[in-house]
Amino acid sequence: MRIDHLGIAVSSLEKALGFYEQQLGLKVTIRETVDLEKVKVAMLPAGDSRIELLEATGPDSVIAKFIEKRGEGLHHVAVKVPDLVAIVARLKTAGARLLNDPRPGAGGQLYVFVHPSSTGGVLLELIQE
Repeated sequence: MRIDHLGIAVSSLEKALGFYEQQLGLKVTIRETVDLEKVKVAMLPAGDSRIELLEATGPDSVIAKFIEKRGEGLHHVAVKVPDLVAIVARLKTAGARLLNDPRPGAGGQLYVFVHPSSTGGVLLELIQE
């Protein structure tokens, strides 16, 4: 397993990219809209991991609700796993609270979110390697 990316909720991708690209020198490698999640995504490689900037596309988006409640900032930590199906089964057996069944997300990657109540307070995204 390895950390794939850190998801950061932002009010404006363009404003955030002004910092990450112009100030830090990072470059966007993926930019897309994930309709199912009602979010615009920009991925920026940072060493062996990435920074994922997330902007809501509507007021009912999870990201819009997150920003309304907590403000902009770290939304989740994403970890690549070798066998998502096996880990999901193990987590369910152990009583972990999963927020969704595995489904495709940004970049077509299969993922599942684990609720912060099961992870020590951090929203955890597990992604199939």
